[in-house]
Amino acid sequence: MPPRRHLIAAAVAAASCLGVQALPAAAATDSAPVVSRGVTIPAFYTPPAELPAADGALIRSEPLPLALSLSGLDGPLPGRATRLMYKSTDANGLPVAVTGAYIEPTARWKGDGPRPLVVVAPGTMGQGDQCAASLGLEHPITLNGQTMSVGYEDLSVYRLLAAGAAVVVTDYAGLGATDRLHTYVNRIDEAHAVLDAARAARSVEGASITAASRVGLYGYSQGGGATAAAAELQPAYAPDVALAGTYAGAPPANLTEVTKGIDGTELAGALGWSLNGFLQTDPELRPIAEAHLNAAGKAALADLSTMCVGDALLHYGYARSTKWTTDGTSLSDIIAATPALQDFLDTQRIGRLKPAGPVRVATGTSDNLVPHGQARQLAVDWCRKGADVTYKPVVLPNVISPLLNHFGPLLTDQGAAVSWLTDRLAGKPAASNCATLPLQL
Repeated sequence: MPPRRHLIAAAVAAASCLGVQALPAAAATDSAPVVSRGVTIPAFYTPPAELPAADGALIRSEPLPLALSLSGLDGPLPGRATRLMYKSTDANGLPVAVTGAYIEPTARWKGDGPRPLVVVAPGTMGQGDQCAASLGLEHPITLNGQTMSVGYEDLSVYRLLAAGAAVVVTDYAGLGATDRLHTYVNRIDEAHAVLDAARAARSVEGASITAASRVGLYGYSQGGGATAAAAELQPAYAPDVALAGTYAGAPPANLTEVTKGIDGTELAGALGWSLNGFLQTDPELRPIAEAHLNAAGKAALADLSTMCVGDALLHYGYARSTKWTTDGTSLSDIIAATPALQDFLDTQRIGRLKPAGPVRVATGTSDNLVPHGQARQLAVDWCRKGADVTYKPVVLPNVISPLLNHFGPLLTDQGAAVSWLTDRLAGKPAASNCATLPLQL
């Protein structure tokens, strides 16, 4: 079966197994005027003209119905959810509205101290507003003929809630909030969104967390990069958010290496999301992009800007960037030959600052999508700075599919990652293994 037809078959099979209900394309209305690939984005997600001054200030909130919820003796399981919009600051120092969700768990916290808070930084969801993780809590699968979005982070969220930790999920800047494009894998935008989500959660009505609550960060893939960057930037940006522990799974710490890894794979569409995000952050790069992209490349970037992961897999799986450029040069080769692009990606490098609190870095040894070597190098770089690092190589068989090599550890290591983080939230010390991690690759 051709690769793209194989992807389509797999997507349909997954939808069938999960009991997906096809959603009709929604028409725009006066109250909810933004429509992305047939999905109406609630008016809640449209930011106001003026934002609060304080980072983490709650702009608005409303009840969020969880799709997967049961009645319990002490309240709904796994808890009560609130949709959030809060203020953050982007990489250019400008105010930005970020959306997300807070879930107050029904389960009792059995660890030491008050109920803790975990900020979940989602993995790659896409770049269309309909892909936002907070919407995925309400609609775990959206399938309407124009888009396919899967809220796969719901599993980690529910595991953390079952442990008695409160959870706040960030959608990141521009994902969900309809006023700008999502700056995919921008380390500063994502780190700020993560840290400000912790601040915003304190203001949610009915939240049991307090200023004394320990805070943990949890993320894999794009989320792993976001939590890793947040742990580095916390001392300067959010000293009021005391981190008890950070889990960074498969973090894209070196985007130059990641760009090489994803080109031509099932997730080649992420190249378009990355480039779109770069141009959003630094418009001075646009003339470079205009000079190198052909009509097909420009059309792909515009198309991908509205897509979720499922859409990108079906429409741009196995695409090669050589088909998007005027002279058939790959995007990696263009980056290598263009100092301005090299400099920009260099500013996105994670691992140059000592992270706050203990961190756990996990990476699949067979991961060639977000390459294992650059993620392991992050652990090495942090160890050299004297950080408290637990490095976990996840050994799985190397299969043909880079996507499976990347996402396999997301599931196989998730239980251990949640346990490690809840131990930190309970006040238990971490056991750094920097001494046994060779400092040279």
